[in-house]
Amino acid sequence: MAVAVEPMQLRDIPDVLVIEKLSFPIPWSKQAFVSELNNRHAIYLVARDNDMICGYTGMWLIFDEGHITNLAVHPAYRRRGIGRLLLNSLIQTGKKQGLRRFTLEVRRSNLAAQKLYAEFGFIQVGVRPRYYQDDHDDALIMWKELD
Repeated sequence: MAVAVEPMQLRDIPDVLVIEKLSFPIPWSKQAFVSELNNRHAIYLVARDNDMICGYTGMWLIFDEGHITNLAVHPAYRRRGIGRLLLNSLIQTGKKQGLRRFTLEVRRSNLAAQKLYAEFGFIQVGVRPRYYQDDHDDALIMWKELD
């Protein structure tokens, strides 16, 4: 499997929406992704296996910080290192943009994601109680400082 990471394009949105709907109880809309691709303070990447979009991630650029908005991998491609590849690519892209730190929120119940972020040096610094609208799960706030 030769998965390539590249900037998300408008043509990728239909495939991204499939992954979004399979991954999140309240998925982002097509218009949300279109808006993000037109946001000069945002970067979105896709993982492509030949012609198949198998994952995506994105962040907002806020001064010298990257706020990771989402990261998802198609269920058929999970546990193959694609989330790791996407996160690493996003961090490297952020470094090239001059970012010095990254932040994100992750569900308290999403232990696999927490483990992935911890492997990349993210540490929990706070909690947003009942953050998620669907099930009122808490969000853990995680930060990573770059060297």
